[in-house]
Amino acid sequence: MVKLRLRRQGRKGKPFYYIVAADARAPRDGRFIERIGSYNPNTNPATIDLNLDDAVRWLSNGAVPTDTTRAILSYKGALYKHHLNKGVTKGALTQDQADAKFAAWLEEKANRVGAKTDGLAQKAADEAAAAHKREEEVKEARTKAIAAKTAPEGVVEDATEAAEGEVAEATEATDEVVAEVTEEAAPAEETSEENA
Repeated sequence: MVKLRLRRQGRKGKPFYYIVAADARAPRDGRFIERIGSYNPNTNPATIDLNLDDAVRWLSNGAVPTDTTRAILSYKGALYKHHLNKGVTKGALTQDQADAKFAAWLEEKANRVGAKTDGLAQKAADEAAAAHKREEEVKEARTKAIAAKTAPEGVVEDATEAAEGEVAEATEATDEVVAEVTEEAAPAEETSEENA
């Protein structure tokens, strides 16, 4: 019996898979008949490269997909195309109708995947903007904290300057008093000289 399964590649913690048609008795990473695609779950959304015609051919020949491979084939539309081909064989619809339905499904799927990708990009941009805003708030808080720490020094400097100003004013006042006393003393000396 032939199975459509995943064959693991990639390094530890970063798996990468080939989608293969293999004998059911073969080991997971052992011999296979044909490789029909690849699956990379490390990206968001996951990167899937699938040869649709080969997958449909294997399904129509009776290959049984594993659960994960079935989900991948469904996601890429291989199961839907296989279903439409069955309808064509039974005569329920023509090949043109089946192709039109499949093309419409592909377009809708592409729109949904594009919307998800845009949503993820928008979410990443919003998170980056929020992180930037938080960083700005932290920076502003640090600036305020530094200003608060330096404010007492500024007040001390202002007080020192004020004290120096008061000392200068007191010195000037003392000089003025000394000058006045000296001026008053000078006429008194002149009067005493005259009396003598």
